[in-house]
Amino acid sequence: MTKLHWDKWQEFRSNDSNTMTADEQELMARIHSIYFKHSYYIPCSCSPKTYNTWIDQINVIHDRGHS
Repeated sequence: MTKLHWDKWQEFRSNDSNTMTADEQELMARIHSIYFKHSYYIPCSCSPKTYNTWIDQINVIHDRGHS
């Protein structure tokens, strides 16, 4: 994970809110598309399952540190 992405995700993780802003959704979708090599898209907010899965997956990469 790049230092820039790591820093942005660190800031995201420090937020205690149970809801995501549009900017946070964009950040999550952008980072996930880069590191999991798929087209960028924002998942439907009607089901939090995808959001929770993606956040967990990005957290694993984030916890490894940045390069």
